[in-house]
Amino acid sequence: MITILGSLIGFLTSHTGEFFRIWQDKNDKKHALEVLNKQIELEGVKHSHALETSQINAQAAETQALYQHASQPAAKWVESLRASVRPILTYSFFILFATVKIATLVLLIREGASFFNGLTYLWDEGTQGLFASIMVFWFGHRALMKNRKDK
Repeated sequence: MITILGSLIGFLTSHTGEFFRIWQDKNDKKHALEVLNKQIELEGVKHSHALETSQINAQAAETQALYQHASQPAAKWVESLRASVRPILTYSFFILFATVKIATLVLLIREGASFFNGLTYLWDEGTQGLFASIMVFWFGHRALMKNRKDK
């Protein structure tokens, strides 16, 4: 019995190195597969980043092309006209807005509303939102920039 047990142990121990080699080979292949999967993920991220970068570059080029006309020198009167477009539109729409509000107030007073009730009626949520957005547009940027400089 000891002879058979000794033979069996001898046979198994003679192949122990081969078992470890097979086990190590299996682990090496598993590790190589994991590394390959990580490389594939990394390539996907690189491709995504490259695509995003090219889209940003395309948007920057488009914006630059849109404003290229403004950088070319023109006659003095053309420059003055370009500079006056936004202020003229702003003043025109403000005058239109004020005219409509004043006309509405006059109509309300003619129909018997008091001046202060008419003002309260005209100062509705839409007008308040418009007023707030204009104030933030003109003065909010300065406050933000000042706040950033303080920090």
